[in-house]
Amino acid sequence: MVMAINRGLLLLFCLLAIANTEAASKKYPHLGRSSFPKDFVFGAGSAAYQFEGGAFIDGKGDSVWDTFTHQHPEGKVSGGVNPLGVKYYNNLINEIMSKGMVPYVTIFHWDLPQALEDEYGGFRSDKIVVKHWFTLNEPYTYSYFGYGTGTMAPGRCSNYVGNCTAGNSATEPYIVTHHLILAHGAAVKIYREKYKPYQRGQIGVTLVTAWFVPTTMTSSSERAARRALDFMFGWFLHPMTYGDYPKTIRAFAGNRLPKFTPEQSAMLQKSYDFLGVNYYTAFFASNVMFSNSVNVSMTTDNHANLTCIAEAANDKLPVQEAVKDKDRIEYLYGHLFYLSKAINEGANVKGYFMWSFMDDFEWDAGFTVRFGMYYIDYKNGLKRYPKYSAYWYKKFLLT
Repeated sequence: MVMAINRGLLLLFCLLAIANTEAASKKYPHLGRSSFPKDFVFGAGSAAYQFEGGAFIDGKGDSVWDTFTHQHPEGKVSGGVNPLGVKYYNNLINEIMSKGMVPYVTIFHWDLPQALEDEYGGFRSDKIVVKHWFTLNEPYTYSYFGYGTGTMAPGRCSNYVGNCTAGNSATEPYIVTHHLILAHGAAVKIYREKYKPYQRGQIGVTLVTAWFVPTTMTSSSERAARRALDFMFGWFLHPMTYGDYPKTIRAFAGNRLPKFTPEQSAMLQKSYDFLGVNYYTAFFASNVMFSNSVNVSMTTDNHANLTCIAEAANDKLPVQEAVKDKDRIEYLYGHLFYLSKAINEGANVKGYFMWSFMDDFEWDAGFTVRFGMYYIDYKNGLKRYPKYSAYWYKKFLLT
């Protein structure tokens, strides 16, 4: 899997060459659905809070993201299951299947009910515990930005890190991650024992990572790149595979990093049937010298300085221009071309889900970026317009 991640992310360094040579000459090698194994799964992603709307329909209450974005119900564990919420998702799954598609469902994608945050402290408390199930999506993002920098819900951090009213960037990201990992393990255990024997389904997790390239070809930069990967990817994958955190994180975080009991460690080992990987970009990594500062934070524990080129906001283009997303098509072609090449060279990759199906609410970026294959006109009744990439993806899947 690491090989697949490496090749996929190396695309970001060779994409310009592809655009300037193959794109310019119009001599693209053939690429289509037939370029991949017959059982390879293609899809497009969506997420409840980012897509659905209906914030207060059928008894739904605030989530931590409603509070974070609006600064303003009841939904405690003791309140039981909301049958109308269950009915909604049953209907949604049934409708997806009736159209000949296969649903892949994520259980937790950051929108924790606000009542659980208020009552238990959310994932700072250990009380938070289809055929294709993902337990978590990008738990790193939730822990790092929600409790490390405070730039995402629930907006907690140390006052020397960001503009937060409460939080501890030195400890809370580790505590929250610990409970997220245990919640993942418990969900996998329940599914495997209670549901998998007759559903014959699979359960896994989706983690986010970047690729880290040493800024200079020195041993210190190379070690910094490896540490950065451990602190982003290994922080979650290592315990879900081996039952404990990477030694690197244990060495740098010390007693701020919680410990698993022997029983918990055994539960977590190999606690996924498949691994989903979200990846967006790559970083250059260089070493940061140790400091005796008392302002300790998980966000700097990797002692690596990371730099990258960020995408600019693209929300101002008129619809007539926004649908002409040639850059997205070139990205998709280049990425899928190298993904196919990696598979042919032995990488065990089983599916690809493009982000995203439609333009949506992109968390702390709000509506300032448009990642979808369908343009959403937010000022005109949410009217939808297929972008050129939607037609390209359709043609790709038919060839």
